[in-house]
Amino acid sequence: MSRIRIREASWPADRHALEAVRCDVFIKEQNVPRSLEFDGLDGSALHWLALTELDEPVGTLRLLPSGQIGRMAVLRAYRGQGIGPRLLHHAIAAAEAHGWNEVWLNAQFARRGFYAPHGFIVISDIFEDAGIPHQRMLRRLKKNMAMAG
Repeated sequence: MSRIRIREASWPADRHALEAVRCDVFIKEQNVPRSLEFDGLDGSALHWLALTELDEPVGTLRLLPSGQIGRMAVLRAYRGQGIGPRLLHHAIAAAEAHGWNEVWLNAQFARRGFYAPHGFIVISDIFEDAGIPHQRMLRRLKKNMAMAG
């Protein structure tokens, strides 16, 4: 198994790598329309990329200023290797560093169990997004004591 590293990404500089992973997972694999996948919010988001030793992009995630975590995608061949939890950890740590009180996400219904061990709780009824059932989930964050003073 190759070593995967995760780094913060920039939408302008890393756009092609971020798009490549999301296109493979959401557009090709899950049939999400491109117009829904690329919603115009990426420019204002924080992004992370999971990369192989050869700098091949294999995973991504974004965090919007609203506190919404989304667009988490890991290429099929790399799933089950802990990349998703690592990406999620980076987003949560960034939100805590910004002093935010909570983060939230719209989890695909079938993936809710992935988020629960990371402190996310379901806060909505089931709704459809891009033809896929989802539920909103929320995680309250630890108060940043340096900022609370």
